[in-house]
Amino acid sequence: MDAKKGLLLLYQMLLIRRFEEKAAEQYTKAKIRGFHHLYIGEEAVAAGVMQALTDDDTVLSTYREHGHALARGIDADLIMAEMYGKLEGCSRGRGGSMHLFDASKKFYGGNAVVSGNLPIAVGMALASKKQKKNNITCCFFGEDAAAKCEFYEAMNLAALWKVPVLFVCENNLYAIGNAVRYSDTATELEKKGLAYGIESSTVDGMNLIKVMHATNTAVEKMRSGGKPYLLICNTYRFRAYSMFDAELYRAKKEVEEWKRRDPIPQFEQFLLQQQWITKDEITDFESKINTKIQKALDFAEEGAREPLEQLTKFVYTEI
Repeated sequence: MDAKKGLLLLYQMLLIRRFEEKAAEQYTKAKIRGFHHLYIGEEAVAAGVMQALTDDDTVLSTYREHGHALARGIDADLIMAEMYGKLEGCSRGRGGSMHLFDASKKFYGGNAVVSGNLPIAVGMALASKKQKKNNITCCFFGEDAAAKCEFYEAMNLAALWKVPVLFVCENNLYAIGNAVRYSDTATELEKKGLAYGIESSTVDGMNLIKVMHATNTAVEKMRSGGKPYLLICNTYRFRAYSMFDAELYRAKKEVEEWKRRDPIPQFEQFLLQQQWITKDEITDFESKINTKIQKALDFAEEGAREPLEQLTKFVYTEI
């Protein structure tokens, strides 16, 4: 960690937070349609994990993917346009909020099926191994996915084939209305990786520096050994499961307690203590980010809808 890297990571987390807040606002105006899952509160995981990856590494995500996409470097203009369903979006407006994709960033999109991305990640890592590449495949998923059959298949094959997959579990404690304590007998999810002989660790996902250290350690071992690794990031989403969620299953007191561990003010305080930033510079960051997000909104608003005659493009192939 140095001042330059610290400022970049703070900028990323603030960008994710403000982008998500604006996206939620646009959703309530019916500018964004369909399902919409916000990443607010989990920014330290996306920023902390992504900084350990290279441009050659591949990334697969979940449908709560906006933060991952921004941290990977996909332009906010393209993401917002995609949410608007515009042709200029990163998936030509066809994927929307849940299916962001950018091959140039080796960001292979979200997956609407819980745990559906896990076996894909193993396959991509196997392909890299066969091609004798030295890259790794990073796969984000939630704790609910760890109770699905695809998780166990992916763990087994990744260990059996010794492929470099970084399994990153964002354990935010709740699936769609269901707490992990009601769905898993083993809530210490790292034990599931150990059962397959996969090195596993757990980290405070609300602390950016700890996420960085844990990820850097995992990635260093993977690049030298070529084996899979399971990293459990214990985090918390501050907003409801989705924009459709009435959120009747979490106590307001619990949510407020977790908000006191907000990763962004924590990291701002660290940077201030290191004298790598001033409060005025933080304010300047916010101003620049607001300008960037407004630019993304304008880009999305001015974008074009895909012509009706192209609706079957990429769907059917002429023989």
